Amino acid sequence: MSRLPFRLLGPLQVHGPDGPLRVPPGRQEVILAALLLDANRVVGTHHLVDLIWEDNPPETARTQVQICVSRLRKLLAGAAGEATITTRPPGYVLHTEAGNVDAALFTGLVLRARRLREEGASREAVRLLRSAVTLWQGECLSGLDGGPLANRARQLNEERLTATELRIQLELELGRYDRLVGELQMLTHEHPLREKLRGQLIQALYWSGRQAEALEAFRTGRRILADELGLEPGRELRELESAILAGELPPPVAADAAPARPAAGPARPAAGAVRERPRGAAPDEPARTPADEGPAAAPETAPEVVRQDTVPHQLPAAVADFVSDTARVAALERALTGGPDRTTVGLAAITGKPGTGKSTLAVHVAHTLAETGFPDGQLYCDLRGTTGTPATPAEVLGRFLRALGIPGQLIPEALDERAEMYRTRLASRRVLVVLDDAAGEGQVLPLLPGSRGCAVLVTGRARLTALPGAHRVELDVLDEDMALELLSRIIGRERVAGEAQAAEALVRTVGRLPLALRIVAARLAARPHWTLASMVQRLASERHRLDELTHGEMTMRASLSLTYEGLGPEDRRLLRLLSMAQAPTLPSWLAGALLDDHRPFPSDLMEPLVDVQMLDVDGVERTGGFRYRFHEIIRVYAREQLAAHHPPEVRREALARMAGGWMHLTQQAHRTVYGGDFTVLHGDAPRWEPPASYTEAVLADPLAWLDAEQTALCRMVEHTADEGLHDLSWDLATSLVTLFEVRGHYDLWEQTHLTALAAVRKAGNLRGTAAVRASLGSLYMSRNQFDTARQALNSALDVFQALDEPRGEALCRRDMALIARTNGDDASALELYRRSLADFDRAGDVVGRAIVLTQSAHIRMRQGEIEAAQTQLDEALDIYEGVGYTGGRARTLRRVGQLLLEQGRSDLAVLTFTEVLELCRDSGDVIGEGHLLRDLGHAFAVMGRPDRARDFYDRAVAAREEIMDLSGGALVRLDLARLLEEPGRSRELLAPAVEVFRERRMGRELAEAKRLLGAG
Repeated sequence: MSRLPFRLLGPLQVHGPDGPLRVPPGRQEVILAALLLDANRVVGTHHLVDLIWEDNPPETARTQVQICVSRLRKLLAGAAGEATITTRPPGYVLHTEAGNVDAALFTGLVLRARRLREEGASREAVRLLRSAVTLWQGECLSGLDGGPLANRARQLNEERLTATELRIQLELELGRYDRLVGELQMLTHEHPLREKLRGQLIQALYWSGRQAEALEAFRTGRRILADELGLEPGRELRELESAILAGELPPPVAADAAPARPAAGPARPAAGAVRERPRGAAPDEPARTPADEGPAAAPETAPEVVRQDTVPHQLPAAVADFVSDTARVAALERALTGGPDRTTVGLAAITGKPGTGKSTLAVHVAHTLAETGFPDGQLYCDLRGTTGTPATPAEVLGRFLRALGIPGQLIPEALDERAEMYRTRLASRRVLVVLDDAAGEGQVLPLLPGSRGCAVLVTGRARLTALPGAHRVELDVLDEDMALELLSRIIGRERVAGEAQAAEALVRTVGRLPLALRIVAARLAARPHWTLASMVQRLASERHRLDELTHGEMTMRASLSLTYEGLGPEDRRLLRLLSMAQAPTLPSWLAGALLDDHRPFPSDLMEPLVDVQMLDVDGVERTGGFRYRFHEIIRVYAREQLAAHHPPEVRREALARMAGGWMHLTQQAHRTVYGGDFTVLHGDAPRWEPPASYTEAVLADPLAWLDAEQTALCRMVEHTADEGLHDLSWDLATSLVTLFEVRGHYDLWEQTHLTALAAVRKAGNLRGTAAVRASLGSLYMSRNQFDTARQALNSALDVFQALDEPRGEALCRRDMALIARTNGDDASALELYRRSLADFDRAGDVVGRAIVLTQSAHIRMRQGEIEAAQTQLDEALDIYEGVGYTGGRARTLRRVGQLLLEQGRSDLAVLTFTEVLELCRDSGDVIGEGHLLRDLGHAFAVMGRPDRARDFYDRAVAAREEIMDLSGGALVRLDLARLLEEPGRSRELLAPAVEVFRERRMGRELAEAKRLLGAG
């Protein structure tokens, strides 16, 4: 521990391979401390300037910070742990492993200890807490001057003391009274006003047989509180005294006596590691999930699969030049974090007029509390309350559940069931939920967690007065001092000080509205030769409308027009056309598509709009390109200008290019996943190709790109349908099944397809209608709605036959065969598979052929045609390997393993399941893992090794129930009960399974479970 590369818990220290490195005192010390406190996160340049100079930075402040950072880079090159500082707007990031910084290591150890305590592992929790506290070498950042960093240091010092109190509490519960007395006497001497410590001292003394000293410790505390604060002791201390006097003080509850979780139960999935299975799996088990064919398991010799918590970090970037009332911010923080006596979820609502900075304040507070107040994650959603299509609670819950590690296939349809799953997932976590731009209370109430450890921060234009127990903040315009501070941060303090009267007149003229002030200040910053007085004079000609600045949108429109008119003609045209985009954030290639400009760096078209803050840079996407965002009021203004300057035919042409760009990228993503344009139909609408470098970056991880652009792509399906671009609408909708099926986004699958279906029907587009109906048939089949699926597929097949569309016919017959197979009609299924193969061959679709071969091989296997099944699976594997379709190879290999088991080649079956495990681990397929654990249980049961079979069945139950796949877990419980010869254990296993079978109407399984219970 002593050789940690970076130490903050005590004096600031940097260690190299040969010993400590000298950090020059002063600015470099402050900047390094700030970067280490927020390691791996952006620290704004403005923040660093404020840390060093506070109220009066020199004009060269930013340059001096740059020089300090440059010197620190050289210093870090000699550190023992790898660390680099990179520039990332609006500041810098120090990249290093969390284990290299003692403060991050301390926080992690404490968090793990808290979770161990919840699981009943108190002794291990004590060990971790002791390790955490030994990291400290004094007060945090001792030796540095006070200033703003002192607040962070005090916060960490408080966390150290809280961790010590928690460790002592655990040791009290473990009965270690004698050994704690001396330490507690020292701690209460150092912290005489801390009632928690004094209460622990009283308990330790009493249960060590020192009743008189326990009462004296109470009375000493009472005297100190009265002398120092004029207060009586709190309720807990008074109750301790009363219990001692009455001889009724109960011993602390032994933590290890609390019911622990089942030994086989895994921890939660690691952040970023939970993905769903590849598409196209063919279910075959009773009451299966849509992931029935997905792979994943552990081999006999593999170590136990341990999942860590899925910790979402969804907050948008904080604003570097944030200004606000510190008392207001502090009150919001108190409302969200609460205290130990809080019994309900923390809830705060920020409301106010447009442009008053509601979202900015919410994101700032959320970032401030993220690490220390809510270490289990932060969820964020724009509820779109001021748009025509607000987000539904069901949609938001679906997003949040996926972010919390629940695979899409297991998310229920009903809103109340989603809400129950959401509350269950958050029950033992400390998570902050930020709900931005709420339309009203009805949109928010289903999104509230039930745990007192969580908190919710809501913003909206409505006052949201019906939110129970919410702390409310209503924002208005800035006061004059804060408005001047905001202006100073944007254009420079010396410039404001040089024209103090003009600056005061300027903020009054724009009504001190933050958005309007930012726009005007951006123009001044871009034109340093302009005086503030000249800007006041320019605004004077709009006085009648500017007088209405605090009364609504008309005056905001006037302020926006000042910036708009200052743009060049092409920039104004782009601003107008960009307003058609309905995505929350905009990739840079959209500018090229809208202007039909094929330059290699279309972000150059966006930057002039960023310079005057008509667009904001929202961040950098996975492809390396910038993302941009409209403020909603600016978007409204731009749309008004769009209607005034462009006739409908011009808007339609630009929209077709934009949609064509999305279609091109989606088609390329599908090709990369499947190895070509297989298993999908396309329309004839023209594509627009973004820069090749962008497309290449998309193809590096196509599913990740589809995930990131999901909202934009779904809205584009709706937009093109609304504007009559029906060929693009259906093509994009059906191509998105690449994402919907893999991730289990069944709501979006249905929503986009019904929208596209209405558009193609209205246009009389028969081919598009059939394609959408066939895709809906696949959706209904995944939901076990077989009658509805059969109707959709039959109607689509009739049209495809009339159009002589072989790929369409093949897709319909393949899915109809799967329905027949599920219903036990193997003869009909094989005939449909035979005809589907012929259709796929006619269309030249080799992946479609391989899918049919894999699915029909399962029937051959059941009928004892082992050689025929093996031949089909071998051909399917050759096809998948030839085109590079990993998902198809995984599903086929699982069938190979099952075939080997049928042949009695159990050892080879286990090895095959192990290979599938590796493929599954690469994709993070936790559903497939549950299925393969069950397969391995079957394999070892067949091999006559009940202990190994029981082990894998236990792990399969835990894996499935961890992700709330209750029906899957119940099936494995039934397997395990068949294996065991322990009536008591069988009853324990089957009791919850019976409830699931009854609720899900799984009659055959319910009867078997009752039979086993009766036999026991």
